[in-house]
Amino acid sequence: VGSRKYFGSLLLCIRKDKKLMLAGHAGTGYDDKKLKTIFNLLQPLVQTDSPFTEKVIINNNVTWVKPKIVCEVKFAEWTKDEKLRHPVFLKIRNDKNVKQTTMEAQKPIKRSTVKNKEAIASVKKVTLKNDEKFYINAGKISVEITHPNKIYFPKDKVSKQMVAEYYQSIATYILPYLKDRPESLKRNPNGINDAGFFHKDAGENAPDFIKSFAVYSESSKKEIDYIICNDKATLAYLNNLGCIELNPWHSTIKFPDKPDYMIIDIDPSEKNNFDQVIETANAFKKILDKAGAKSFCKTSGSTGLHIYVPMKKKYGYEEVKNFALLLCTIVQQMIPDFTTLERNLNKRGNKKIYLDYLQNRNGQTISSVYSLRPKNGATVSMPLYWKEVKKGLTPNQFTIFNAAKIISKRADVFKGVLGSATNIENCLKKLNK
Repeated sequence: VGSRKYFGSLLLCIRKDKKLMLAGHAGTGYDDKKLKTIFNLLQPLVQTDSPFTEKVIINNNVTWVKPKIVCEVKFAEWTKDEKLRHPVFLKIRNDKNVKQTTMEAQKPIKRSTVKNKEAIASVKKVTLKNDEKFYINAGKISVEITHPNKIYFPKDKVSKQMVAEYYQSIATYILPYLKDRPESLKRNPNGINDAGFFHKDAGENAPDFIKSFAVYSESSKKEIDYIICNDKATLAYLNNLGCIELNPWHSTIKFPDKPDYMIIDIDPSEKNNFDQVIETANAFKKILDKAGAKSFCKTSGSTGLHIYVPMKKKYGYEEVKNFALLLCTIVQQMIPDFTTLERNLNKRGNKKIYLDYLQNRNGQTISSVYSLRPKNGATVSMPLYWKEVKKGLTPNQFTIFNAAKIISKRADVFKGVLGSATNIENCLKKLNK
């Protein structure tokens, strides 16, 4: 498969239960001499039909050959779905028989012994040429990551490939917060130093495995097909488009007019310090506790904090927004010196924190929990225990380099956001008292 001279990559397979099993793509490890040698070696073995007994989904044009040649590759690990991570071609093994290429003949790395930090670090060790390709194997689907060596975070030396690998490593955690939610795609294909652009329509070029949800747009007078990210393959596809951060709707396609949660975005100006942001978050926690509402906090991945209150599709956006406005009004009266409800930056000045309740509108999006942000430091929007929201907390302490390891060592702190609904009426009664 591939588009460069001779071939782009080799499909790798092993024998399991006397059947051939796809093990991944080896797109690196070749020079021009190797490419030509392997191409000539495989030419006499070309056949029309796939050698696999079961259907194998491949996204590229494939030239099938008889499985007669054994090669040696190096790789980072066996993935959970029995694929090779980062396979790199080493050499042809004429001394080996195809019957020896079995799963049992290998010594797979147990996933429990592979630290997420090590998995991310391994990306740095595989240096690809600009014309070489990298694939994410997500179940039966292989997704190409084009230009994997493109640097997205220049100061932090984080590449496009590393971004894709990060999301695959935390997919189990982030996918529940993306499932069945239209994505407003913020694309930075040239990295964080480029302003990027928003993209909503899946378009005709989206592969077959991409799911979408049609929404009629009054402004553009047409239906827009929003991408739905329910699996690792779609996650990789979005990363390949240049999506460093992920921005899902607050509601799902089944109940698009009823959000699953209320959000309050604590958005500081440039003259506010993070201790003031922490104080503001704890003021909201105090009021929500008095109202009898569960609340959850996460770093924005930038300069602020986000507070979520579960709603579980019980109310419409307008009701949820009005409740958020009430809470913001109360907190602003508690801390008038450095908080405001004034959205316009010129009017509020650069010394006050904006209490943003307008996030609770239909179609509004905000960076997902566990999402990377296109900021220096390659920061991550990380869920927090409320006991962690205190002096000493900084927004830049969670990054692509440590987030996966931190996430794997703690329970999903944010799980309750998708839990039982808050009763706004009961909250109002308690606050009135």
